[in-house]
Amino acid sequence: MNKNMANMSKAPMGDNRGQDKPKLSGKERNKVILRLGSYVIRQWHLFIPAVIFTLLSNQLSLLGPMYSGLAIDAIEKASGVDFDAVWENVILMIGCYVLSAILSYFLAVIMIHLSQRIVYKMRKEVFEKLNTLPVGYFDTHPTGDIISRISYDIDTVNASLSHDLVQVMTSVYTVVGSLIFMWRISKPLILIFVVTVPASVLFTRYRSKKVRPMFSKRSRKLGELNGYAEEMLSGTRTIDAYGKQDEISRRFNARNDDTMDAYYQAEYYGSALGPSVMFINNLSLSLVAMFGGILYMLSKNGSVTEGAIFFITLGGVAQFVQYSRKFAGPINEFANILHEFQSAFSAAERVFRIIDEDPEAPDKENASDLKETNGFVEMEDVTFGYVPEKTVLKNVSVTAKPGTTVAIVGPTGAGKTTVINLLMRFYDPESGQIRIDSIPSLDLKRADLRKSFTMVLQDTWLFNGTIYDNIVYGKENATMEEVKAAARAARIDSYIEGLPEGYNTILSDDGINISKGQKQLITIARALLSDAPMLILDEATSNVDSRTEIKIQEAMSALMEGRTCFIIAHRLSTVQNADTILVVKDGTVTEQGNHEELMRLGGFYASLYNSQFA
Repeated sequence: MNKNMANMSKAPMGDNRGQDKPKLSGKERNKVILRLGSYVIRQWHLFIPAVIFTLLSNQLSLLGPMYSGLAIDAIEKASGVDFDAVWENVILMIGCYVLSAILSYFLAVIMIHLSQRIVYKMRKEVFEKLNTLPVGYFDTHPTGDIISRISYDIDTVNASLSHDLVQVMTSVYTVVGSLIFMWRISKPLILIFVVTVPASVLFTRYRSKKVRPMFSKRSRKLGELNGYAEEMLSGTRTIDAYGKQDEISRRFNARNDDTMDAYYQAEYYGSALGPSVMFINNLSLSLVAMFGGILYMLSKNGSVTEGAIFFITLGGVAQFVQYSRKFAGPINEFANILHEFQSAFSAAERVFRIIDEDPEAPDKENASDLKETNGFVEMEDVTFGYVPEKTVLKNVSVTAKPGTTVAIVGPTGAGKTTVINLLMRFYDPESGQIRIDSIPSLDLKRADLRKSFTMVLQDTWLFNGTIYDNIVYGKENATMEEVKAAARAARIDSYIEGLPEGYNTILSDDGINISKGQKQLITIARALLSDAPMLILDEATSNVDSRTEIKIQEAMSALMEGRTCFIIAHRLSTVQNADTILVVKDGTVTEQGNHEELMRLGGFYASLYNSQFA
């Protein structure tokens, strides 16, 4: 999305800027989980091996305690220690644990690749969706919040997919496997978990409902903080000039405090879940050890005969304790990672909201191509407002014949830039009609219409790349000779050629290593290179000095030759030669004519001109 196009269309949109939608219901949250699962299933060639490695690794890990118990029983035999059986079971136990560790390592590698591919796909979808969204979306969502979703929120999802998903798969298999082994060892001891497990599950569900909204709030607050920081950093010079550092710092600290409070609440109540469940699980282990010891003593002294339901050997007690830990451990681990899942689900919700945003309205089914145009533009009774309750333009009509220049002047907020937004179809009028070569703009393909315009805006935009790359942005097949000619016409050639690397000089992000005037001249050179039949100049000389402005006006004369031009300017010296001057005030065209006609009229334009050149 062209940053300038987004910036030029700023408009009042109420007080809900960038706010999240209400918290999702349980049904909607399940949809988010299923949707995340669909990303995993699409990587089935990695997910299936991950599942297989999970099963094998955990099965081997579950066999370890069994061999450990058999080794203990071989030691405690009444006939003496059976060393062959002891060493055999010890070796099998060690082998199981070693192979389990190796498989766990390969599982971790697979899950890293799986999560990275999912994150790549998700970021790709988000960025591609951003390129299809209407400009109005960027008017209502702070840049920092959008960046937070692309970076922080997707990274949060990545952490859960690469680590927590493995933990869940492992936990499920381990819990089921441990339960089967414990059932075979001693059915009475399992009754202990009839009390402790439900207590653990019910407590986990209760706390999860309390914690989930806190993670949603945490993500929202972080997005608001990033948006504010991005806005303040872009206005550092203005802040310094007005000495507002302390005030800005106080405002940032207030937002930072809110964010940290949200973080603390989410992390505090989320992390408290694990120790609470651990206490319940440790209680169950204590009961297993106590009652298991009692049953062993009864079996040892012959009170319980072998084969009876209460019979258990010392090795059986050892096995049951180990399986109890494996059974209770995953439940505890799941409780520990549950708050991470809450964070991941909240982050995924925010990401999916972007992906699910309605893209810019598609062209009509039979929309016409606009490969060539004469540049004949008409606006007839156009009415428009960014929000229904506030009309910005009211019944505006204007005609721009091919090759003529239309200047739009008026006080700030009168609706001048809105006219440009409508011409470019960043927004569509509520009523009235805009025509290009007598064809309604709504009947034209939007991409063709926009390509027929070239723009030089007040807020310049340069990307990280060479000066050459920035100038040819609108005409990628341009030759170096054409680029130099455009730079020469824009009066920037001598500066560029004086640089050590010339046209191959790298501009840092948004051209912050050159002056605003030089940035403006480079964007003018970019426009000069374009062969679009219509030209939009929005305060194009606002960042250059008066002497340079005169030179640029000469270059602009050549640029505007044969093109239909729309100029927005506060400096009336730049519009005196326009064929038609529109005076826009309070959303309506109050005066219309050329410079001489409007001066003779003696209205708002004349008073504005006299105030500038008195």
